[in-house]
Parts: sequence; structure tokens; C-alpha cells
Amino acid sequence: MDSDNTSLQRSIDWKQGLAIALGVPLLILPSIGTFAVTLWAFAIVAWGLSVLQGFIQNLAYGEMATTFANASGLPGFAQAVFGAGTKTGKFIGGFSAWSYWFAWNPVLAIYSILIGDYLSGIMPTFIPAFANISPIWLSLGAGILIFAALILINSKGVSSGATVGYILAVFSLIPLFVITVAPFFTGDFHMENITGSWFPTDWDWGLSNILVFLGIMATAQWSACAWETAAIYGPEYKNPKSDVPKALFVCGLICLFSFVFVQASVTGTLGISGIEEARVSPLLPMATQVFGEWGALVAIVMLIAAMVLIIQTAFNGSARSMHSMAVEGNLPSYLSKVNANGTPMRAMIIIAIFNVFLILAFSFLNESGGPAAILSASALGYVFANGISLLAYYKAATDPKFKDLERPFKAPKGWKYVALIFAFVNLIFYLVGIVYLNATDPAIGIGPTLLGFVVLALFAPLWWWAQKEQEKKAAA
Repeated sequence: MDSDNTSLQRSIDWKQGLAIALGVPLLILPSIGTFAVTLWAFAIVAWGLSVLQGFIQNLAYGEMATTFANASGLPGFAQAVFGAGTKTGKFIGGFSAWSYWFAWNPVLAIYSILIGDYLSGIMPTFIPAFANISPIWLSLGAGILIFAALILINSKGVSSGATVGYILAVFSLIPLFVITVAPFFTGDFHMENITGSWFPTDWDWGLSNILVFLGIMATAQWSACAWETAAIYGPEYKNPKSDVPKALFVCGLICLFSFVFVQASVTGTLGISGIEEARVSPLLPMATQVFGEWGALVAIVMLIAAMVLIIQTAFNGSARSMHSMAVEGNLPSYLSKVNANGTPMRAMIIIAIFNVFLILAFSFLNESGGPAAILSASALGYVFANGISLLAYYKAATDPKFKDLERPFKAPKGWKYVALIFAFVNLIFYLVGIVYLNATDPAIGIGPTLLGFVVLALFAPLWWWAQKEQEKKAAA
């Protein structure tokens, strides 16, 4: 049941925000295979560079979170800064929020497909009936079940979701840690799989290779920089001045270790050829090789529980993006309502339906690319969201309307220029790179890129609808 209220409640501390965001290390899963096939062992370095980029960008976002304490993360920051000016500025801020929504939203479909693929790979050995079920239907069934359960849980408020986050956080980090550490003790890890395969044999750092690398970095930040999600709960932290930086940086340090280590362990254990044979779910043959079939079953079941956590993180983040846009008048007011516990239920239901569509569309039309294909479309949204949000940070630091605002947490002096550089890195170099990478990857193709641009373009008619709605309200 909806209430007349549109305000989110300050009900969590930094540990709860961190718990919800701890699913971010799991964002590496759909890209392990694609990165290894494209960059070989150098993918390990790419992950490290991407997490370091996350520290650069998230310093700016941490400051914004405490400066605009009533704004909801990246979507709220850009709307608060650009929306305070002209109608064009309002559109830009709203588009940034819509791009961020599209970056997080498809996580639900991506991990539902991964869950179906892992179930299809491990369960027939123990339950023969599973052998007759297509991974597509396993993915769809898992998605519908998970979405319904999370809607029910989160309807009780974000603190309830954080409690589930505490429980699932254990299942998030433990299986990933155990599966990737074990090969070092069992003798299955071989350093020569890394040192002997740094780059593909035809890699020469020509223009084509540089564009591919930029595309990889654009895709990598979708995973390795996404721990800024801890800041999206800025309006819901009890003490944003201290809670925001604590949640951000603890999560960042965890990501710095996990992204580099996981890619290194998988590469050293399976080798490039082994990863290529299991491009969608490389942790499955790795777990089987290290633990045997029964041990792999336990590890993969725990890993699936961890994937539910990242779905929970994305569900909350994308729902609050839609809520923020509606409150700011950039989406129809229907989405601004929250229930009696402060949860944007209408947005969550729409997001669930959209992701069921994605599961069906990409499972039937792009079986070879699967999760990586959806990610390649979604990453376009994150490129725009980061680029515009960093421009918002620069504007907030230089515009007379904002530069004198109190900033409880401040990035280092001169950071506005660093943010400006990375804004253009995103909006120019990463954008060109990801379009080129998708077009040249036979497992992905140009289709997901076109879908990404279509979804992003849908913001224009929705924004127009919201403006007409406001004009009618003002005239009444």
C-alpha cells in the first residue's frame, strides 16, 4: 500500500549500507570470460586500473553525497546540480539519472541468467531431471522467484533489506574467496598460465587494440567502480557525514583485492583456453576441478546465494533511481510514491517486469553472448551516468550557487579538475571504445549496443510526459 509520502527514511548506518553494497565484488562474474578471451592475462591489470579509477571517481561522489544530503546517489547529484538551472539543465540531470538506472537495472536479468547457467551445469549430475530443463527456463524461473521474494522483503523498508544483506554478505564473499583461493593449495594454479599469456598473439597496441582496451575499461567500470552504490543511500544514512565515506572506502578496498585476485586465480587455474570453453560460467569447471563434483555443488549453491545479494543491491539502487527522478519531476509522478515503510514499490514492480523481458529476449536471441551481451548494453548507461555526474561535481565546485555549500566530506584540493578529465574520458573515449568493442566481438555484436541506445533514448518521451504533467498541475 502506498502512502502520500515521497521521502526516504534515515534508518541505516554505514555498516548496513556496506552490507547492501557488498554484492559488488560479484559483478566480476559475467566479465571473467569475456575479458580473458579479449585481453588474455592482461585482464588482471585492467581490473586493477578500473578499481583505482573507482577511487578517483568515488572521492567526488562521496563529497557530493554529503553536500547534497537529500539527493539519492548519482541520480540525485546530477539532478540537484543541473536541475537548478535551465530546462535544458533539468533534462541533462534527468538523463544522467536515467542512464544510471539503466546501468543498474539489467543486473537482475544478468544474474538470473547466470544462476540458470550454473544450475544447468551442476544440477543434472545430482538430479537427472534437471538435464531435460533448458537453461533459459531455469533462468526465467529463478528470476521470477527472486524478484518476487525481494519485492516482499524490501516492502518492509531498506533496513529490512540490509538485514538480508548481512546474511547474504557471508554467502557473497566466502564462496568467491574459497573457490579462488583453493587452487593455490591444491596445486591447480599455474603461474605460467599468466606469465606465458599476457596478451593475444596478434596484440600490437595499434588503433584497433587501443579501442578494444578502452571498451574493456568502459565495461570494467560497470563492475569495478560500482561500489559507489554505497553512496546512493545518502538520504537514508543516519549520519551521512561519517557513514558515507566509511561505507565507500571499506567497500572500495574489498573490491581492489577481489577483482584483481579473482581474475588472476581463474586465469592461472584454467588457462585462457579453459576459460574460453566456459566463457559464461568459468567458476563452475574451476570449482569442479578443485573440489570434485560434490564440493563444487556446495560451492556453487553458495555462489548462487551470493548472486541473489547482487540482485538485491541492484534492485534497491535502480528503484531509488526511478524514485529520485520522479520526485525531481523527470519521470511521471506515479513513480514518486513510496509505501508506508518508505520503499518505492511501484518502481520495483516495473523493474521486475522489464528484467523478465530482458531474460527472455537475450536468452532466445543471443544465447552465445548471454549475460555479457546484456552487460555491454547496460555499460553504455554507466558511461553516460559517470560522465555527466563528474561534470555535475565540477559544476558544483565552480558555480556560485553551489561552491559555498557546506561539504562535511571533501575530496582533495583541485579534485574538480581530475573529475573533469574523467568526465571526458567517459563521454568520449569510453563511449567510442565500448561501441567498437561490442561491434567487433562475435559473441555480442551490434544488437545490444542498439538496444542500449534505444532504452536511453526512451527518456525523452518519458521526460516530456513528466513536464506536461507538471504544467497541468501548475495550471490547476
